[in-house]
Amino acid sequence: MARKDQEKKKFEEALEELEKVVERLESGELSLEDSLAAFEEGVRLVKYCNQKLDEVEKKIELLVKDKEGKLQLEPLTRVGDDDPGTEEP
Repeated sequence: MARKDQEKKKFEEALEELEKVVERLESGELSLEDSLAAFEEGVRLVKYCNQKLDEVEKKIELLVKDKEGKLQLEPLTRVGDDDPGTEEP
């Protein structure tokens, strides 16, 4: 059931939990077993956050102007191009 709850969790909540896990690990007050359990939870939270970021990234589109000055929607993958306003061959 904990896994089902984690799937419904918001990105911000997961990130906040991850920060708390890191703080606990950095405190040095956990036993080896507790450190391992906290690390495993941290890894699960990182995977969840990365998955959510990937999902959002796929939805993002950039608004750019074409050669005629008209606004066009371009996929995020075009960000690295030298001239995002030009058409690809």
